Amino acid sequence: MPELAIYAGLFLVAFVAATFLPMQSEAALVALLLTDNYPVALLVAVASAGNVLGATVNWGLGRLVERFSERSWFPVRPAALDRYRVWYQRYGKWSLLWSWMPIIGDPLTVIAGVLREPLPIFLLLVTVAKVGRYLVLTAVTLNWT
Repeated sequence: MPELAIYAGLFLVAFVAATFLPMQSEAALVALLLTDNYPVALLVAVASAGNVLGATVNWGLGRLVERFSERSWFPVRPAALDRYRVWYQRYGKWSLLWSWMPIIGDPLTVIAGVLREPLPIFLLLVTVAKVGRYLVLTAVTLNWT
């Protein structure tokens, strides 16, 4: 049972990290990798699944965001929303390969929803980006310790 809690915790941290809430899924993954108590592939898979699901929630929120963007309580200023929209339209769906990046990645996934990027394409590109990041992090962690 405690092992299930470890994986659930990693999933939750990775999920939250993919939203606008501050969380460090990389630190959680590295800490678990360094214990050498868990299968590496399972840790990467759980972290990736949580992070992709969190990004998908952002995409879904983006689909709904336009109707609320003029409200005073809306957390993103119209100028910032427009800036991301222009950037996404300039680079297109391929910009989702940067969804793993801090600061720009989360807004990119929201803007993909705003601009109605089809979910299958979104999932493919975001999964490549998120899994790739965790694979590189895992390789660096395991080869330098």
